[in-house]
Amino acid sequence: MTGKDKTLLSEKKRRGRSVSCICENMPLFVNRDQIFAHQVHLLEHKLRSKEERILELETENAILHLRLAESLGRLRQDHEKESKALNHQRNAQRITQSALCKLLSQVQAVKQDLSEIFGVYVSFATELEEQSKELLLKVDQANGSLKDHSRDEAQNLQDRVAALERSLEEERERCRVEKQRRRELHNALVELRGNIRVHCRVRPVLHFDHIQPSTSGSGSGSSEEVICAVSEDTLMVNCLRTGMPVQNKLFEFERVHGPDDSQDVVFEEVRPLLTSLMDGYNVCIMAYGQTGSGKTHTMMGSQPLEQHSGTQQEAQQGIIPKAAAELFRLISEKPAETHTVEVSVIEVYNNEVFDLLAKDEQGNAVGQRRDVITTSSGSSQVSGATYEPVCSAAEVMQIINRVLKRRVHCPTLIHTDSSRSHLIVTLTISSKSPNALALARRLQSAKKDMQHSTQKEWWSPRCRRANPAARHSSDELFASPASSPCPSPSHSPCLSPRHSITQTPFTTKLQLVDLAGSECVGMSGVSGAALWEVSCINRSLSALSDVLGALAEHRPHIPYRNSKLTHLLQDAIGGDAKLLVMLCVSPTQHFITESLQSLGFGTRARQVQRFVPRRKNSTLKVK
Repeated sequence: MTGKDKTLLSEKKRRGRSVSCICENMPLFVNRDQIFAHQVHLLEHKLRSKEERILELETENAILHLRLAESLGRLRQDHEKESKALNHQRNAQRITQSALCKLLSQVQAVKQDLSEIFGVYVSFATELEEQSKELLLKVDQANGSLKDHSRDEAQNLQDRVAALERSLEEERERCRVEKQRRRELHNALVELRGNIRVHCRVRPVLHFDHIQPSTSGSGSGSSEEVICAVSEDTLMVNCLRTGMPVQNKLFEFERVHGPDDSQDVVFEEVRPLLTSLMDGYNVCIMAYGQTGSGKTHTMMGSQPLEQHSGTQQEAQQGIIPKAAAELFRLISEKPAETHTVEVSVIEVYNNEVFDLLAKDEQGNAVGQRRDVITTSSGSSQVSGATYEPVCSAAEVMQIINRVLKRRVHCPTLIHTDSSRSHLIVTLTISSKSPNALALARRLQSAKKDMQHSTQKEWWSPRCRRANPAARHSSDELFASPASSPCPSPSHSPCLSPRHSITQTPFTTKLQLVDLAGSECVGMSGVSGAALWEVSCINRSLSALSDVLGALAEHRPHIPYRNSKLTHLLQDAIGGDAKLLVMLCVSPTQHFITESLQSLGFGTRARQVQRFVPRRKNSTLKVK
């Protein structure tokens, strides 16, 4: 007998006793059998109701069990699908990486072939010039000695000289074409590496790493090295926690520099961006990291340039002086008076923009507050900023060293001379090259070809018709600048031969940014009015991180105007510029939290995928 039956039986007995008690007290004329029958009938009815309810509950319980089994089955199927998708994505990444490596090797092989061709051209041109001189000398001798009898021979010699000169001109044209193609391949290689590139530099252990600030809670092992470069593109971080096993984290970047890498090694990875700058692209190089991680050393050098001389001075130079020297070296290879350079120095302090080159009415240099505006073309610029023309890298560094004294500094627990503002050095290059239009077309054609890699034909980038069949072969890319690559000028924005092009200078910008330290308030140990400085720095860096996150997620709105820093760098971050972020990190356990924050910022920056940049040609006007 089940518990339910026992309960019903006890209930019946209890009711029977109550009924019997009632019946004993009832008069003799009441029919006890009828009363008992009625009570039994009521109890049986209630029993049937309870049993029906029990059946309903058991049925619902079975249905719920079936639904639970179905939900578990769906969860297993979804998990299997996600696993398959993840495996497919990993296979696709491996295939893409192998394809990029193969393309890189092909580009390097083409570069080697071009260098060999250039060497052959130089030797052939030298030989032709020597032969031309010898033939001219023979012609002069023949004219002086033979006169009438050697007229025919002299004419033949002159014809040979003319033929050799034509051949020399053809070789020069071929060399020019090969140089243009080298530029196209170079920009294609840089774009394959990514228009937003992230490099990381680990500084060596310094003397202040062994000093334990009173506000630090890092423990006795805070000077131990926990960050090291394991390869040219991989960084390993050993996360040490008390009572926990060591956890190794790996971070991958385009290039990782260890403590032993010199300034020259760091700049060699930056040098290709300056070639892109001369080819018509805006370039931005920024250093990010906490105070004392080596940002200023990487960008400026360890000490002012006037304290060094010769080879030692060049070895201590940072990215800014080396970039200026490389820029003017590239300009020297161009035709004379085709490029002009202007420099401006801007400081972003407490979310306000200051022009460090501005002067008062008496001619004294003083930083003046400026506003960041967005022009009608969509680019951002500082209204009323001061630009000084320069003709050499030495003039650039003289101007920068002169205004660096006015940059805001404040001692902190990390560094005795910590920079409390963002420094932005801008070199504006105005180009008047007569071949600028032809070069722009060739460069954009190369990028268009990379966007449509399945189609092997080349076409003009300025022809944006809806019909993809109207394209041209690569031979038309190397036509003269006056020819039009478009077959139908009436239906295309390309310039036809009947139009004349005004050689209005077009400008490109090289922005070199030394950001303020990204450490938290507790690490810097500041108080009082300095807390507002730290708050403004962290908010501007957070705005920079938000912009990169919005670009990585392809949001419709990018919050550039949340900070003056991001508004000023709008063209470099999200425009058509090539951006290089140089992460500077400390190797010790004491700064592990700040280093991980910097590495996380670099990882988010690497996730940004932008469209292929286009060279600006808005300054070319049609009459």
